[in-house]
Amino acid sequence: MTDRLPCHITVAAVIEHDGQFLFVEETDGGRRVLNQPAGHLDAGEDLVDAVVREVREETCMAFTPDATLGCDLLELAGGAVILRVTFSGAATPLPSPTPRDPAIHALHWLTPETAERDWPLRSPLVMRSIRRYREGLRVPLAAVGSLVRTAAQ
Repeated sequence: MTDRLPCHITVAAVIEHDGQFLFVEETDGGRRVLNQPAGHLDAGEDLVDAVVREVREETCMAFTPDATLGCDLLELAGGAVILRVTFSGAATPLPSPTPRDPAIHALHWLTPETAERDWPLRSPLVMRSIRRYREGLRVPLAAVGSLVRTAAQ
């Protein structure tokens, strides 16, 4: 038997408009960084519901996912692993916005080149997701599936 490390599931959204991508500015390890709108999967959620919720909470926008850009595993310094599922889609302002997640300092529409040149990024997965998007990778949403519950025991 091998040692099992904790694995966390996160979702992220790549949102592009006229060649610029939506980034959220947040704090990580005491420094301001850029990330895609992203966050952890909550209990009882499926992946699509989670990314729609995270975009709404972090940007006050309605997100309509149209595809997934794949999955990545990110090993953290302590050995824990994050499974990140990234989606692409469009975002529009909410008709009645709610307060944005206080962990988000600001939103930025930037080219990837400007973001990478002028900002530290939350993780290498930020640009990896944008590269996949620019290369045209699109996996149908139906491939992601939904939450399946087992019968009560």
